[in-house]
Amino acid sequence: MSKPNNTLLCDFYELTMANGYYELGKGDEIAYFDVFFRTIPDGGGFAIAAGLEQVIEYIKTLKFTEQDIEFLRSKNMFSEGFLNYLRNFRFTGDIYAVPEGTPIFPGEPILTVRAPAIEAQFIETFVLLSLNHQSLIATKANRVVRAAQGRPVAEFGSRRAQGADGAILGARAAFIGGCAATACTISDRDYAIPATGTMAHSWVQMFDSEYEAFVAYCRTYPHNATLLVDTYDVLRSGVPNAIRAFREVLVPLGIKNCGIRLDSGDITYLTKKARKMLDDAGFTDCKIVVSNSLDENIIRDIILQGAKIDSFGVGERLITAKSNPVFGGVYKLVAKEENGEIVPKIKISENPEKITNPHFKKVYRIYDKQNGKATADLICVHDEVIDETKPLEIFDPVQTWKRKVCEDYTLRELLVPVFRDGECVYHSPHISEIQQYCRAQVDTLWEEVTRFENPHRYYVDLSHKLWDIKHELLEAGGAAVRHAEKK
Repeated sequence: MSKPNNTLLCDFYELTMANGYYELGKGDEIAYFDVFFRTIPDGGGFAIAAGLEQVIEYIKTLKFTEQDIEFLRSKNMFSEGFLNYLRNFRFTGDIYAVPEGTPIFPGEPILTVRAPAIEAQFIETFVLLSLNHQSLIATKANRVVRAAQGRPVAEFGSRRAQGADGAILGARAAFIGGCAATACTISDRDYAIPATGTMAHSWVQMFDSEYEAFVAYCRTYPHNATLLVDTYDVLRSGVPNAIRAFREVLVPLGIKNCGIRLDSGDITYLTKKARKMLDDAGFTDCKIVVSNSLDENIIRDIILQGAKIDSFGVGERLITAKSNPVFGGVYKLVAKEENGEIVPKIKISENPEKITNPHFKKVYRIYDKQNGKATADLICVHDEVIDETKPLEIFDPVQTWKRKVCEDYTLRELLVPVFRDGECVYHSPHISEIQQYCRAQVDTLWEEVTRFENPHRYYVDLSHKLWDIKHELLEAGGAAVRHAEKK
């Protein structure tokens, strides 16, 4: 499908800065930017990276049209030299990123850009909106799927999503996070996410009786007969009429695959009663599907209460991440090149959590060889090499007395090359492969990290070299402030 031209889907300051860099002769200076986030949604123990494929598509097609340039000229803020420069604009830099589906943690870079300053600054907004949105939904979906304890979850949120992309790409992110299907048909066409759905209450209301509506549906879709049983009365009307329809239409055809769906009421009570009615009638293979403003907390509770449910449809609270709808990823300058040397940069803030980790970096995930579990992540300077045959001491970058020596471990670099010199060198996996990878990676986390309530804080540490560089810059920044105060 043809894609819209999203070149001007940027913050206006990216253009004003770009024009300024161009006019001052700084546009070709090489800058390094990191994308990272500070807080895990819903107080969880980890998040899930998603949205990289859309970043790749955007950068591949990044081009200013004459219409774009004429629009910018009309703002009377940009030089003709800069506007002419935009005619041949393309991304020529490098990008490194964690693969989609990777569990990620606060403070560590999940995407790094190395590019001329104009290019690196210009892509900020789209990179952030893509990673922030899809990582948020993938994280929420993963929580919902884990709460369902192996029962399939379908994403049902299109009509409550925040715009078309919120629905389409939200379904994509939800699938990465572990959902089995979506109600969003276009997401099936464009991203091969299985679309599913049966009937609405209006189908039942269109017929003279609920029973006639069920019979008609069974005859039309005998191999996909899931009947919505709560239009009138679940236990006195819906389930009995569903049983009659199954018996009349499906049994003579030898079809046992059928289901009922509940979208309202006391789900725990109704599913227990419905399960008994179906079993007593001989429909032990009939599946019970539930929906109705569900989230991970409700799902967890009704399962604990003994609800008889085979699968879930989860809508608005998933597709909007209603309980915590902002992911909060940021895009910060961490270094620039001067005379061929990488010069680290730091942002200092009165809020300690907003102080950045400087330099061009790599991230190692440390795994215990004995059980395959992830122990911690270690952020290093880009040129550091760790000898896995030797013990590795790691320490908390804030509470530095907290230390651990890792032995019998293995390392994996999380950031992989995506673009080199403006050319894409990364093959985006099929979305089913991303989902499988996500499931496998979440399984490497300890249960203490994956629990919903008060999860264990997974350690993201700095190497000795990076910690020293950071604190040298902090000391230099503090000295500069003290010097300014004396003047």
